[in-house]
Amino acid sequence: MNTKDKYDKVAKIYDRMEKMLFFNKYRKDLISLASGKVLEVGVGTGANLPYYSRNSSVVGIDFSKNMLEKSKKVIKSNNMTNIQLLEMDIQTMSFEDNTFDCAVSTCVFCTVPDPIAGLKEVYRVLKPGGKVLFLEHMRSENPLINIFLFMMSIMSKIFLGTSMVRKTQENIEKAGFKITERRDLFFDVVRIIIAEKAL
Repeated sequence: MNTKDKYDKVAKIYDRMEKMLFFNKYRKDLISLASGKVLEVGVGTGANLPYYSRNSSVVGIDFSKNMLEKSKKVIKSNNMTNIQLLEMDIQTMSFEDNTFDCAVSTCVFCTVPDPIAGLKEVYRVLKPGGKVLFLEHMRSENPLINIFLFMMSIMSKIFLGTSMVRKTQENIEKAGFKITERRDLFFDVVRIIIAEKAL
């Protein structure tokens, strides 16, 4: 079963799984920084959608049809007319170059099969000077913490195709972004990273 199929399968219970993760409370603060024409990659079940300003124009993409069905319900229940949803793979997006002012990613790049390819696509579709707001978990700089993460990763890969030990900050830089801010939320396993595309 590939990663897309795994997420289609768990869509019904994904929200309950996410509520167990303490960093959900940071979503609202992160999304408040998004403005203009915004791309949310891996929109999932729409956990971020209620936090967007009604003055922004948001396009949310996901490769899971079942996840998008959950997001549609969030949009309908909150009467949001400024949000569009598309079924799309982050690794091969169909948008033109330099389309978006801002991009948002929350807990996405632990799962994208080729994370650098996905990040390069985000870089491509951002306007020069555009920013990306990341809330991601990743490999620690502490080897002792990584022992635990490697153990967790065995099960997370089986059920969701998710790695607990990716070097996501390093991958962001490899894709061409300049990191302007980093905040560690749980030791350094969960991080808020704000990055920019060169002018």
